[in-house]
Amino acid sequence: MTYKLGVTGGIATGKSSIARELAALGFPVVDADSIARQVVAPGSPLLAAIATEFGAEVVDQDGTLNRPALAQLVFGHDAALGRLNALMQPAIRREFVRQLHAAVATGAEIVVGDVPLLFEQQYQEYFDGIVVAVADKEYQLERIMARDGLSQVQARHRIEAQMPLSSKVQQADFTVNTMGPEELRHVQVMQLVRHIKNLV
Repeated sequence: MTYKLGVTGGIATGKSSIARELAALGFPVVDADSIARQVVAPGSPLLAAIATEFGAEVVDQDGTLNRPALAQLVFGHDAALGRLNALMQPAIRREFVRQLHAAVATGAEIVVGDVPLLFEQQYQEYFDGIVVAVADKEYQLERIMARDGLSQVQARHRIEAQMPLSSKVQQADFTVNTMGPEELRHVQVMQLVRHIKNLV
């Protein structure tokens, strides 16, 4: 039996570092962010629909999605974010489920789904257990500002646009604290894998 493990957390809490650790151990990872990029590839019907909804300036001259321009239009604007999600989420979900089934079909002991908005988009049904990456708000702010070149106000808006991390932790089966040294995260991930292998 394959154990399907969902990995999530707040923005910039280090959830992808957990997924990378699991991938390094040989477990297949289905990455919702990668799928989100695939479904808006140049020339895709979804990209055309986004341009129609939000304006031609969200598509660069080379035909790719201008993510910073789109982010400015939707982050901090609930109605606009809702319209974007209504366009993107069905396409992402279809492809995610397809890739998840394909990964399970390989017979892997554990299959990982890296899904930033797992709870917000109700992906719980696809998993046997969910691990949430845990970090404090200051850590999140610092990481977003450094990673995305945003001001503190912009970074705060990104965090506040998501479900509170505390709500995700309440719904989690497991947590991994990602703020300490890499070795500490690695130990937690190894403990998690051992625990899951005992369940399977």
